[in-house]
Amino acid sequence: MEHELLLKRVYEPCEPQDGYRILVDRLWPRGIKKEAAQLDEWAKEITPSTEIRRLYHQGDMPFEGFSQAYLEELESNEASETFVSNCSEQLKSQNVTLVYGAKNEQENHAMVLREWLKRKIAGGQYVAR
Repeated sequence: MEHELLLKRVYEPCEPQDGYRILVDRLWPRGIKKEAAQLDEWAKEITPSTEIRRLYHQGDMPFEGFSQAYLEELESNEASETFVSNCSEQLKSQNVTLVYGAKNEQENHAMVLREWLKRKIAGGQYVAR
């Protein structure tokens, strides 16, 4: 069976097909209780730095610039290797859902992270959707 690497807003209900749920935000999402989020992990160490996050949200950095800066941070982040390894291991037995709180579902850091993660997991048995 193939397992998927999924994206989902934290405000959407948890579903069995989510599999292993990882919150990929540095800050805890507003209005969500920890029990309601039903998370398996909170990977705040691989999130964008406060500096680039603020620049993007204030409109001082376009999404393309933000994406590039975040990818550079991921490549130099010591926690990235462990994160990739954990996701790869989880995908062997279940879906992995990257959970985020951003309102914008078309341009956000979780999308950048998922694409980067897909490239890092070489030869994995999953379908990215």
